Amino acid sequence: MAQGPTITTIAARAGVSIASVSRVLNGLPTREETVRKVMAAADELGYVPNAVARSLKSNRTYQVAFAMADIGNPTYVAMVREIQPVLKAAGYRLVLHSTDGDVDDELDVLRRLGERYVDGLIISPLRGVAQRHLDLLTSAPAPVVVIGSVPEGTPVDNVRADSRAGVRLALEHLHGLGRRRIGLLNGPLDTVPGAARAAAYTDALASLGLPYDPDLVEVGDFYRAEGAHAARRLLERARPDALLCANDLIALGALDVLREERLRVPEDVALVGMDDTELATAAWPTLTSVGLGSAERGRRAAELLLDRLNDGAAAPRIVTVEPTLAVRASTEGAP
Repeated sequence: MAQGPTITTIAARAGVSIASVSRVLNGLPTREETVRKVMAAADELGYVPNAVARSLKSNRTYQVAFAMADIGNPTYVAMVREIQPVLKAAGYRLVLHSTDGDVDDELDVLRRLGERYVDGLIISPLRGVAQRHLDLLTSAPAPVVVIGSVPEGTPVDNVRADSRAGVRLALEHLHGLGRRRIGLLNGPLDTVPGAARAAAYTDALASLGLPYDPDLVEVGDFYRAEGAHAARRLLERARPDALLCANDLIALGALDVLREERLRVPEDVALVGMDDTELATAAWPTLTSVGLGSAERGRRAAELLLDRLNDGAAAPRIVTVEPTLAVRASTEGAP
């Protein structure tokens, strides 16, 4: 029987030492270039490590979980696309878990870290970090990185977006185009993004000298169908000249309704989404959207987790990703 690839043959193919191969395959700190060479050589040679033996020897599973509210949401898809290659380059496998935004499910994921089925967790709690989260986070037996806001002083690595600044960018853009009746189609107010967008919208209106009109605000959920329902309810009682939507899915639902009502975009109603997902460029007209750095947040979260796995004693870090505004046809018309 032919012998399969070994760390010796991998070292020869990669042009590195046997010790370097051992460090990479055991998940120990190694130069990124060395990791890339070793993993490429291992793939070429068809090397399959004995996961059980490796886990027993190192006391690691070489798996990391990512718990998010909705595995099909484009925002989380963008995060996964960045998290996975970062972890893979370091020899880790990514496990996905959809919580459906259920707090009890999020808490269960944190509790199960004690079972050591993964070496670390990236989690994005839709409704924020409450006291019950904090109790589990501070006693977690494995490293955790939170994507989203956490209370000041929480001893956990954290990656967050400045969505308040993003809302301000959107409203300043619309105001600069002469729009004065700017409505808001929001998600649930008991979620982190919903609450942040509502507060930021009120603050931005005040800073622009525009009055707050409750008839121009509607709350639904972060899905296309719910965005359509929310848009219909708002249009039944008010006529905005612009709409800011809490995410791109809501904006697509609003776009459907505006077409049904024969309202032109952007001539009659300018439209802005948030998250700047691939949906924004696939829409017609293309959608102006606030980018909250979903991909970058995913990448930074993965990097923070790997750093924590390599140095558990380091002080927790907070990374804030600044927003951007991608201006497209839904506010400024066809180019």
